[in-house]
Amino acid sequence: MLRAAARSAARTAVRSFGSNGKGVLVGAARNAYSTWTRTTPASKTGHAAVLVALGAAMGGSVAFAASPVQERSFIMVKPEGVQRGLVGDIIKRFEQRGYKLVGIKVLVPGTDLANVHYGEHEGKPFFPKLVDHITSGPVVAMVWEGKEVVKTGRAMIGATNPLASAPGTIRGDFAVDMGRNIVHGSDSVESAQREIALWFKPEELWDFVPTITKWVYE
Repeated sequence: MLRAAARSAARTAVRSFGSNGKGVLVGAARNAYSTWTRTTPASKTGHAAVLVALGAAMGGSVAFAASPVQERSFIMVKPEGVQRGLVGDIIKRFEQRGYKLVGIKVLVPGTDLANVHYGEHEGKPFFPKLVDHITSGPVVAMVWEGKEVVKTGRAMIGATNPLASAPGTIRGDFAVDMGRNIVHGSDSVESAQREIALWFKPEELWDFVPTITKWVYE
């Protein structure tokens, strides 16, 4: 049905505008599709299917600007960051950089969760202190999305030792002690995927297109 409607529209455009008719229609389709996908849930409409149908009906493809690769990172404000009221400042920095918050929760991690999260450090002398600290109070677990968010997020956070962190980083501005360094950030794409799966269920993460996207990415 959609394909037939698109074919009919294409034929009408060609009759009305001559050889440029299809180009006129494609341009209008791009604008309409962009507006529609921003306001209509993808799960209810099948945006990809609509795009394919439009392209096939017009005897070719409708070319849209490629979306930037959307990487995700796990960022956690530790108990000291929550107690010191720094959650808003940390969120603000990621938002102002242009990253998108797709998941957030406040919780007191259990010992089992902490053991798995810090599993790579198990057996090291400082491991028990890590677990005790992260389970000592509420944390704010977040998932941020955007271009190279893992690498850039780590740069925004700063070095593990706050005293070695440059001014302007989160740790460089807000922390002085390595055992109270405010925030955790995934150190690789693989770690991010593992940590996100550990802390969040799929249904707790949201996929949407903010209206500011076109002002962040070209």
